[in-house]
Amino acid sequence: MTLALLIHVPSHAQQLALPAPVETALQHARVPKEAMVAVVQDVAGPHPRLSWQNQTPVNPASLMKLLTTTASLDLLGPSWTWNTPVWLTGTVQANGVLEGNLVIKGSGDPKLVVERLWLLLRRVQQLGVREIRGDIVLDRSAFVVPEQNPADFDGEPLRPYNASADALLVNYKAMVMTFTPDVARGVAWISPDLPLAGHSLPVSVPLSTAACGDWRSGLKADFNSASQWRFNGSYPSSCGEKFWPVAYTDAKTYNQRAVLGLWQTMGGKLAGVVRDGNAPNTPPTFEVVSPALPEVIRDINKYSNNVMAQQLFFTLGAQQRSPAGLDASREVLRQWVQEQAGEAGQGLVVDNGSGLSRENRVTAQLLAQLLRRTWNSSTMPELVSSLPIGGVDGTMRRSKSAVGRTHLKTGSLRDVVGIAGYVLTPNGQRLVVVGIINHANANAARPALDALVQWAANPTGTSGPANR
Repeated sequence: MTLALLIHVPSHAQQLALPAPVETALQHARVPKEAMVAVVQDVAGPHPRLSWQNQTPVNPASLMKLLTTTASLDLLGPSWTWNTPVWLTGTVQANGVLEGNLVIKGSGDPKLVVERLWLLLRRVQQLGVREIRGDIVLDRSAFVVPEQNPADFDGEPLRPYNASADALLVNYKAMVMTFTPDVARGVAWISPDLPLAGHSLPVSVPLSTAACGDWRSGLKADFNSASQWRFNGSYPSSCGEKFWPVAYTDAKTYNQRAVLGLWQTMGGKLAGVVRDGNAPNTPPTFEVVSPALPEVIRDINKYSNNVMAQQLFFTLGAQQRSPAGLDASREVLRQWVQEQAGEAGQGLVVDNGSGLSRENRVTAQLLAQLLRRTWNSSTMPELVSSLPIGGVDGTMRRSKSAVGRTHLKTGSLRDVVGIAGYVLTPNGQRLVVVGIINHANANAARPALDALVQWAANPTGTSGPANR
């Protein structure tokens, strides 16, 4: 990889004050301008158009995913895939009985969702297995993930984004419930995307004539039991069909319940149990291959998928150490940033790869430099196509600034909002734009980020060419 050049930028080449519309938006939100950092620079130009507190380390929230995904494209390559090997130990009898164990070993696949797990188990059945006289063994040893309470970060343990990484991550450790109103019967049917063994869910819930509004609260859900979820309320018929993703109450048993539940739904039988264990040191019977890295990072950046980002982060560590842990992943990312950005990487603090942290720190200068470097690299198309398009999709679908002309990653935590990516001006100029606000009123200051994007896309406020 080519070491990015460190360029000394003379102060006279920069706008040292925030644009007036940005300052006005900050004032309306009661956020001091010192709480914001920003850089606007041509992807090929030597000097920033705007540089405001560009070397001040700030919490980037989900903008941290830009470092994880960019480093992954660079270090793993755009053709990277995760292989999940499967063993049938013992012999398969003519009557469809496996006299032995079914073993599945995880390597960190971020997208082993219900459809792909079904295909994996279907392949087992295609090999003649209908009944397993031994156990189903799940090998999760490729990652060493610290124990954590999913409520620790923000007190929301049922939010899927709080799920932890896992070498064998099945369906994001979550269940998606579909609520489909049936007016004729006066109920909404409840359909889970994945049956969990030993877990029951109501078949339906009564309909109501209430406005849709906060329909989830109206259901009066009780998720306290790992074996039985209840709904003590009703579902508004005016909502139409809705989906509710919920992290499973007992994350430690999710994999076992998911694999067994799906196997049984497919008509399979199991004499033993589903348990954690070690895979044999022999060639696998077959392997399941994940989608390629660009598809994975598209989900990570477009929809800010935290658990997928964590899977990718641990995968980076696995290239240095086996089994992979947080320390190895942090070291790989820090070393990569040092090689690519040099002094611009000063102030970097890496806690995790998703941004779901109060400890991560980056500078606007670092993000801008990495985005400029990527624009001029062979992996540019993969990264840019993974970023949300303003006013079109992902986390930027509701944006009103320069609709269709921005590819921007968003970041949001309590007290943090930010954007970083690329903006196309009317005259065809491509700019790197970074803006981050760290403040108790940060959420109210989102219009300041919109104003920054609008200023970058068209600083004159007209539809004509932007000023240089």
